[in-house]
Amino acid sequence: MKNYTITVNGNVYDVTVEEGASSGAAAPAPAAAAPKAAPKAAPAAAPKSSSSGAGSVKIEAGAAGKVFKIAANVGDSVKTGDAVVIIEAMKMEIPVVAPKDGKVASIDCSVGDPCAAGQLLATLE
Repeated sequence: MKNYTITVNGNVYDVTVEEGASSGAAAPAPAAAAPKAAPKAAPAAAPKSSSSGAGSVKIEAGAAGKVFKIAANVGDSVKTGDAVVIIEAMKMEIPVVAPKDGKVASIDCSVGDPCAAGQLLATLE
């Protein structure tokens, strides 16, 4: 485990991060003003593609937040580093990028959906 002190907008938070945890989530330690917890992911709405998780390369959220924008469509060719989905967390727009060149096989989220860190957002062929 590693302990970190993080300051966000003048608020100080003590955070403990557990290495090798399968859930990928880190729980903040009690602090003077604890941040509001991110909403739990709702059951997936109908994906925009015909089959969920159609491709072999997974594109997952790096942080909890809300889907702000879908930057690519099913069938689009993307290169390594191209934004596929943009999530909003703590009033920041965070691009979720293609890990390698490929073709978008599925988009498994919709604009406005809450997402958890590590949640599948799209796949590539």
